[in-house]
Amino acid sequence: MIALSAWAFASPMGAAPDDDYHLVSIWCSTGNGSFCQPGSADSTRFVPEAVLLSPCFAFFSTESAACQNTLDFETTELVETMRGNFVNAYPPLYYSVMSIFVSDDAHFSVMAMRLFNVVLFVALTTALYVLLPVTRRPALVWGWLITTMPLGVFLISSNNPSGWAVVGVGSAWLALLSFYEARNQTVRWISALLVVVAVLMAAGSRGDSALYVVGALGVAAILAFENTRRFWLLSLLPLTMILISAAFFFSARQTSAGINGFGGQEAGPAAEQAVTTSDSLAGFGLLAYNLLNAPSLWTGAFGGWALGWFDTPIPASVLFLGTAVFVGVGFLGLAVLTWRKAFVVASVGFVLWALPTYVLTQGGDKVGEQVQPRYILPLLVLLGGLLVVQVGRKKFSLGRIQSTAVVIALSAANLVALHMNMRRYITGNDVPGWNLNAGVEWFWSGAPAPMVVWAVGSLAFAGLVTILAREMTIIGAVASDVDDDEKALHPVSA
Repeated sequence: MIALSAWAFASPMGAAPDDDYHLVSIWCSTGNGSFCQPGSADSTRFVPEAVLLSPCFAFFSTESAACQNTLDFETTELVETMRGNFVNAYPPLYYSVMSIFVSDDAHFSVMAMRLFNVVLFVALTTALYVLLPVTRRPALVWGWLITTMPLGVFLISSNNPSGWAVVGVGSAWLALLSFYEARNQTVRWISALLVVVAVLMAAGSRGDSALYVVGALGVAAILAFENTRRFWLLSLLPLTMILISAAFFFSARQTSAGINGFGGQEAGPAAEQAVTTSDSLAGFGLLAYNLLNAPSLWTGAFGGWALGWFDTPIPASVLFLGTAVFVGVGFLGLAVLTWRKAFVVASVGFVLWALPTYVLTQGGDKVGEQVQPRYILPLLVLLGGLLVVQVGRKKFSLGRIQSTAVVIALSAANLVALHMNMRRYITGNDVPGWNLNAGVEWFWSGAPAPMVVWAVGSLAFAGLVTILAREMTIIGAVASDVDDDEKALHPVSA
C-alpha cells in the first residue's frame, strides 16, 4: 500500500498517457450537468477546463507541472472538447466506477481514484495469496514482481484504464486456478468472486484486454484440465466470463484497430512522439522490421520506453536491472516444465510477438508508432506468472544468493525510477540533483515533502520485496520437505 501510494503521489493530475481523454470520460460518466454537458455535436462535450488542460506539461520533459498553477480548478466554467469516450471507443465500466469519486475538488477526486486502484490491487492480490495453495503462491508473487517495474506500478497507481487491464488479466488466471483446485466450498466461492472481479476489470477497461483475459482463462483451464464431469461443470464459470468479455470486446470501437491496424486512428497524441525510421518501408520490408523489433515493446515495461506521455525518460540501469530479473527468474522457472506449461508459455510468447507485429503491419506502422508497451503489458504479466508456475511435483524456488540479487535489483530499480518520475514533474528534467526538496516548482498540496514520499516509498518497496522473497524461500523449503516425505513413503511411485 505504501509503496504504490508513493507512486500515486509521484506524478500530477494528467500525468498518465492520454489522461485528458480518460479524465474527461470519467467526468462525463457522472451524469451530473455540473461536470459534463452535451456539446454542439454528438462527438463533443462541455467539461471543466482544468480537467481537459491538466496535462499542460505533456511532451516537455524539462517543464515541471507548475503550469497547472495557472488553471482554475474551482471554476464552474465549461469548455467544449472532442477528447473523450463519446463514441464508445472504450468499454464504459472503468469510467463509470471512477466517476463515483468525482467531486468539485478535482485534485482530491484524482487522488481518491488512484488510491482506490491501489487498494483494489492490494486487496485482490492479498486475497489470492490467502486462497491459493502454497505451491501456487510463487506464480502470484514472482509473476507480479518481475513484470511491473516501472511501467506496471506507474499504471496501477494512475488514472489510466490500462492499470485495470494489467491487474485484471494478471489476476484472472490465478483466481480461476484457485477455483478449479479449491478443496472446500468457501475457497471455491471466494475464488469465483475474484474471477468475476478480475474479468470485469480487464474487459471493462480496454477492448484489447477483454480479449487478453479470455486467453488468460483459457491458460488456467489448460493447466487445470481433467476430463471429468466435475471439471466440465466448474468450467461453466469461465465460459460465462468469456461471453461477458466478448460482449465488451465487440462493443468497443477501439478493437477495430486490432483487426485493421491503427492507420492513424490513435486517440491520443502519443504517436507524434514515436520513434520512426525510413518512410519507404512497406510490404515484406515493413513486416520484417516489425517482426525483428517487436521485443522493444516488451522491454518498454522495464524502462526501455519513457513513462508518462513518453516524456519521462528512465535511466538504462533500470532497464538493465528489470530485464535481468525477468530473464533470470524466468529461465529458472523453465526448469519446472511439463508439456502443458510448455504449451501455454509458448502460446503466450507467440501472441506477445505476433500480435503487435500484425497490428502494426496491418496499419502501415512501424514499431515505435501507435502500439505502446502498456497495450501488451497484461500479456507480459501473464507470461511472467506462467514461467514460474509450479506444475506436478516439480518445484520452483530461488536460492538465497539468487533471492538476494533479485531483492537488490528490484529495490534499486524502484528507487531510481521513482526518483526520476518525481524529478520530471517537481522541477523538470533540466534541474539536476538528488534533493527533490530543493527548488520545488510543483507538488501535491498537503502531502509530505517530496523527499519523504520518495524515501518512504523506496523503503516500503524494498521491504515488500525482501519479505516476499523470504516467504518464497520458506515455501520452497517446505515443498521440498513434503516431497522428500512422499518419496520416503512411496519410493516406487515417486
